[in-house]
Amino acid sequence: MPSVVKINVLTVPEELRRELEKRFANRAGMVESADGFEWFELLRPVEGSDRYLVYTRWRSEEDFRRWQESRAFQSGHAQAAAEAGAQGHGHGQGHGHGQGHGHGQGPAATDSELWSFEVVESTGPKQD
Repeated sequence: MPSVVKINVLTVPEELRRELEKRFANRAGMVESADGFEWFELLRPVEGSDRYLVYTRWRSEEDFRRWQESRAFQSGHAQAAAEAGAQGHGHGQGHGHGQGHGHGQGPAATDSELWSFEVVESTGPKQD
């Protein structure tokens, strides 16, 4: 069974990039302990784009869905939404991928979209 990749594409205004990156740095350990989790990367745009890519790789689609339905995922997103709302930033999102995240501000991303892929081929450094 091939691994699956989920890429959350976040549109982030220039003035909120640092905040988004700080929020991700502070979320350490949230997803890493999930069953089936394989990899995470936050990719910063270099030129000509305001879109960050949040790359996660999972053993299977079922593992990803279990993570989305998990108590840790739900409570993290609910807390982010509640805290963003309490600050007067109730955009109805509170999405943990940088939006809301309970740091006294509203969403860092103005839009998000989820892309899904199956890994067809993968390579890494050659082992001796």
